[in-house]
Amino acid sequence: PAILFDLDGTLTDSGEGIINCVLPALAHYGITPANRESLRYFVGPPLRDSFLKAGVPAKKVEEAIAIYRSRYVPIGMFENHPYDGIRDLLAELKSRGHQLYVATSKPENMANAILDKFELSQHFDLICGATMDDTRDSKDKVIAYLLQQIGHQAAVMVGDTSYDVIGAAAHKIPTVGVSWGYGTVEDLSKAGAIAIVNSPAELLAALAE
Repeated sequence: PAILFDLDGTLTDSGEGIINCVLPALAHYGITPANRESLRYFVGPPLRDSFLKAGVPAKKVEEAIAIYRSRYVPIGMFENHPYDGIRDLLAELKSRGHQLYVATSKPENMANAILDKFELSQHFDLICGATMDDTRDSKDKVIAYLLQQIGHQAAVMVGDTSYDVIGAAAHKIPTVGVSWGYGTVEDLSKAGAIAIVNSPAELLAALAE
């Protein structure tokens, strides 16, 4: 089948850069988190949802996103690295004839820049992300857009959060969860992941099944 990959927390460990950009945005509104670890929930979901969860007033969320992106675009998105084993996993899947895609709620231009930077783009047939105007801002909308481009073929999603599982399920696509990202095994299981793996090697074996 075709394989759809989430980006943040699945292909690359982007937490450092995201949190480094969240902190000044929250500070602008006088919000002080308990610690950096408490902001892990910002990795993966749409920024709007996460800033609301952090306590930013709804009418200030767009401003908070602008403050975040003022650092993220030039610096934060490259405070990031592919997880160990991901390069080999993608190369092996391509050698087996799979079509590989990225479906991320990160803005598409940023996703492309990150994947180009880490020389991962060549493994993917198509990279789909959110739009800057928020008309395509959730995982299910991104997957819907991707399916419009490639047609509704047999597919499986790979992701680290319940957002991936739920977004894929909206299109009757099963999800294999990965435990090395920013979601929890419990949340992945509750959302309906068909399997949860602990390493790229385990993921390769699960996809082969």
